[in-house]
Amino acid sequence: MKIAVAMSGGVDSSAAAALLKEQGHELIGFTMQLWNQRRHINVDENGDPLPSRCCSLDDVYDARRVAESLGFPFYVLNLEKDFERDVVNPFVESYLKGETPIPCVACNSRLKFASLDKMAVSLGCDKVATGHYARVEYDEKANRYRLFRGKNHWKDQSYFLWELNQDQLSRAYFPLGEMLKSEVRDLARGADLYVAEKQESQEICFVPDGKYSEFIDRYLDHEDRSDEMPAGGDIVDSTGKKIGEHTGIHRYTIGQRRGLGIAHEKPLYVVQIERAKNRIIAGEKEDLDSLEFTAKGVNWVAFDEPAEPVRAEVKVRYRHEPAPATIYALPGNRARIVFDEPQAAITPGQATVFYNGEETVGGGWIEKN
Repeated sequence: MKIAVAMSGGVDSSAAAALLKEQGHELIGFTMQLWNQRRHINVDENGDPLPSRCCSLDDVYDARRVAESLGFPFYVLNLEKDFERDVVNPFVESYLKGETPIPCVACNSRLKFASLDKMAVSLGCDKVATGHYARVEYDEKANRYRLFRGKNHWKDQSYFLWELNQDQLSRAYFPLGEMLKSEVRDLARGADLYVAEKQESQEICFVPDGKYSEFIDRYLDHEDRSDEMPAGGDIVDSTGKKIGEHTGIHRYTIGQRRGLGIAHEKPLYVVQIERAKNRIIAGEKEDLDSLEFTAKGVNWVAFDEPAEPVRAEVKVRYRHEPAPATIYALPGNRARIVFDEPQAAITPGQATVFYNGEETVGGGWIEKN
């Protein structure tokens, strides 16, 4: 087949390319230049650039070097404006609303995969391959493409792909879906890839130090939007009684324990963020538990929107163990999810994904609980 390969400069996408090359496919490599490093937003207090291990110019260089070593053409797509419009700015806006967003889902489905898919179609490619740990299979009986978890559940990345539609899934190819990370490393070493021992980035690519509120401060200042910076306000208990003060709602997230600065007989956690009242509600650990929530922007992958309730195992964040629940489809691509047992820290802005065993049933964006 003729395959467009997404090249991030990391070991996974590089190993995927090596495997496809070994199988005899015709490859075209693409790297997406996403974050404009020249804007000097990601700098420390001395003005020096913060180190980054993802989406940097070094990664573009690494991807090009891998493509050259494997002997296939390589191109760089400049998507900096799209990335800021579709990923970075929504990330900032979500935090300003008191949510805790996960930009990697939108980046993977709406930007990276969508952009590469369009390019691949224009070049006559049969498939679009990435280094994701996930699997796609075609169900002839249902005439539908199905998305499954990767064999390695700890590395499974189906959580980031639930927004893909049937047209995109028809061309999606995940060569590493049946492999463990150790096997991928061995594959990269066997292919003598330059990046075989390269470490993974654990943070959001445009927030390399993981300090989200500080990034938002710098971003708003750089964009002359300092007037949008959330002001300090009250921290209250479940009765509305003031028990402390916060320094801006974008500095807090549901389930947070540290940094509240409140003396209490038991540990206190952020249990709710109210943007309209510019206040944070704190409570004890059991106050974090919720039995249900609603989701917006729901995409059904395994089937069309169901008329009847659906039983599934549901994740409310990437490292959450899927828990049994009943899902009720609502008008406007929304859904109501009711767990069998209460779950902790269900957080607006995060993605929720529905599973039936290994299969990805669908997903959405947590709206409220």
